Amino acid sequence: MEYIPILVLVLSFVCLLAIGTPVAWSIAISSLLTLMVSIPFVPAATTVSQRMGTGLDSFALLAIPLFILSGELMNKGGIAHRLIAFAKTLVGALPGGLALINIISAMLMGAIAGSAMAAASAMGSILGPEMEKEGYSKQFGAAVNITAATTGLVIPPSNVLIVYSLASGGASIAALFLAGYIPGILTGLFLMIVASIWAKKKGYKVGKRSSLKEIFKTFIDALPSLFMLVVVIGGIVTGIFTATEASAIAVLYSLLLGLFYREISFPKLPQILLDSTATTAIVMLLIGASMSMSWAMSYENIPQEISTGLLALSDNPIIILLIINLLLLFVGVFMDMTPAVLIFTPIFLPVVTKLGLDPVHFGIIMVLNLCIGLCTPPVGSVLFVGVGIAKTTIEKVVRPLLPLFIAMIFALFLVTYFPELSLWLPRQFGF
Repeated sequence: MEYIPILVLVLSFVCLLAIGTPVAWSIAISSLLTLMVSIPFVPAATTVSQRMGTGLDSFALLAIPLFILSGELMNKGGIAHRLIAFAKTLVGALPGGLALINIISAMLMGAIAGSAMAAASAMGSILGPEMEKEGYSKQFGAAVNITAATTGLVIPPSNVLIVYSLASGGASIAALFLAGYIPGILTGLFLMIVASIWAKKKGYKVGKRSSLKEIFKTFIDALPSLFMLVVVIGGIVTGIFTATEASAIAVLYSLLLGLFYREISFPKLPQILLDSTATTAIVMLLIGASMSMSWAMSYENIPQEISTGLLALSDNPIIILLIINLLLLFVGVFMDMTPAVLIFTPIFLPVVTKLGLDPVHFGIIMVLNLCIGLCTPPVGSVLFVGVGIAKTTIEKVVRPLLPLFIAMIFALFLVTYFPELSLWLPRQFGF
């Protein structure tokens, strides 16, 4: 086994992160240094540049900026208020009612907007002060918001599942979208159970029970927002349009909905477009840099070497999946989700497919696993958003976060070892 390229890649990447180099540049520079093990500087630099450009030349990736814009329009278009009102009538009277409202609203908002950041931002700013007013600790509210926001990355439409489809070499986006529903909802349910037990233990207030009339009224108010899921996912699954075309329809639908609710006006559109462009630029730079690293690893035969090493350890799928999950949990602590999916899918997917695992099932395992990394320092983007909005510190949020982490890891364990949780729904639709 040739260790030098792997050592150069890992050590250079870790050292660059340690001195504060942005993640995208750390990926690109470590890719360049890895290629320089075998080829001179000029062709190596040229190759990295070319791969960053050609890696973005994909019709499927066009869905990402459009879904980001759709999420931005949804976030500013009054969707969150209506989803929270609907969730409040459903679970407000249960122990930890406001925490449960946060989780359900984040699941709905994350699914509609396709963004954990949007869900964390919207729920934290709206529900955070209300939870504090009702006696909930600021730290507990932040912990619930941070973990719940990530469920929207598993429940479709999800940009990360589109990225996985590209990295896997063509796993069906429609199948991945359908596969994400049960694991995403299951994770949300486990978070609700833990939040409810914690709230009961702390003696937090319980809200009043809503009448059927109130439930129906809030449902009707939220229905146009929820209907977007039917339009987007229904169109993809039935083959009426592709995921990329669905993202364009989502933009149009969310714009019309924001105008209908009178939460968005034409003077506000330039700022919305600017915000979504800034987010898109960050995501696309990460994707381009990750594509160059994937190519560099492939050129140096690193995936094949790691695959051989893993299979040499054991041919038991249970053991291999446990090792891969532990490695991904470790990776998620230091690397953002999009580059992690692009870099590690080509490494681990050949291993699990040799063991008979379905690529769609593995995609859900990978995304659910890396969602946990979004809630952990030092790179946990959702953690920083949640803590910033709650005006608290990471150190104070850690204690209430731990039981919620355990709930997410338990959900990951079930999804990993019970494939039907991911594959049953796609099979019902013929995928």
